[in-house]
Amino acid sequence: MKRRATLALAALLAVAALPAAAQSTWPSRPVRIVVPYAPGSSPDVLIRIMGEKLGPRLGQPLVIENRPGAGGNTGTDHVAKSAPDGYTFLVSTNGPLVYSTVFNPKLPYDPFKDLAPVTLAGGQPNVCAVSNDMNVADVKAWVAAMRQNPGKYNYSSTGIGSMSHLSIEILKLRTNSFAVHLPYASSPQAITAILQGDVQFACVPPVAVMPQAKAGKLKAVAVTSAKRSALVPGVPTLAESGFPEIQALAWMAVMAPARTPADVIERMNREMVAVLNDPEVRNKLATAYIEPIGSTPAELAKWMTEERTRWAPVIKYAELKAE
Repeated sequence: MKRRATLALAALLAVAALPAAAQSTWPSRPVRIVVPYAPGSSPDVLIRIMGEKLGPRLGQPLVIENRPGAGGNTGTDHVAKSAPDGYTFLVSTNGPLVYSTVFNPKLPYDPFKDLAPVTLAGGQPNVCAVSNDMNVADVKAWVAAMRQNPGKYNYSSTGIGSMSHLSIEILKLRTNSFAVHLPYASSPQAITAILQGDVQFACVPPVAVMPQAKAGKLKAVAVTSAKRSALVPGVPTLAESGFPEIQALAWMAVMAPARTPADVIERMNREMVAVLNDPEVRNKLATAYIEPIGSTPAELAKWMTEERTRWAPVIKYAELKAE
C-alpha cells in the first residue's frame, strides 16, 4: 500500500513537471519575429543584424516577417493577438508601443496589457532632412520658410503618432508654423517622398536620411537628440539651432504576446542582450546608424511608462488624433 502511494505521488510529480520540462527545450522550432514596418526600416535593419548571431545562439532559425500598416499598429496588433507560445516576437517602436495609446481611442490592442516586454534593443535620434528644392541652409531658414508659406509644404513621417510625426509637430507648435502631414509605412518611403517631390521635409531615422544626404540629394539640417550624435557627428542638434526645448529619441523594443512563459522571455532577453554586446553586431549597427542598448524586461516596462508620461501632454496639446 505504501509502495503504491509512493509510486502514485511520483507519477503526479512527474506530470506536474512536464510544462517546465517542455519549456526547458525551447525553442524546438523556428522563431517568428514580426516587424510592423517595411523592409529597410530601422527595426527591420536592427533585427536582421541581430538575427545573424541570435539564431545560432537559440539553435533555431529566425523567420522575420514584415507586416507594415497604420504607422506600425497593424503588425503590433497582430503580435498582441498571437498565441503566447514563445514562437512569436515583435520589434516595434515608440508610436505603436506608447504614443498611439494616447491619441487613438480605437486602438485594437493595449501594449501595456496585451504585450510583454523583452528588451529595449536600440535607439537613434531622428535626422531632420529638407528637400534641395527648398534652398534652405539650416533649421532657422527652414522654419522661416514654413512661417512665410503656411500650408505650402508637406512633410512625411513613418506613421501617425510616430516619433518622426511628433518631432515635426512639436517644432510646428513651438515655432507657430504649419505644414501638411503625409504618413508613410517606413522611413525609406518617407525619404523617397522627399526625393520625388511629394513632400519637402521629414525627421526620420538616420539610416534612411544619411546615404541620401551624403549623395547630395537632400540636406540633413539637424538631429533631434539633446547632444550631437556619434552616429551623425557632423549634424547639429535642434538645440544648437535655436530650439533647445525640442528633444526626441526614436527607440526600438522587443515584445512578446502577454502570458508568454516567463522562462522563455528570460532566455530571449539573455540571448538578445548578449548579441547586442557582441562587437561585430555593434559595429554593424553603428554602420546602420543604430545605437544598441539592451535592457531587462522590467527596465523596458519602466521606460515605456516614462515615455507615455513625457509625451502625453505634447500629443494632447497638438490635438493629434488617429486619421
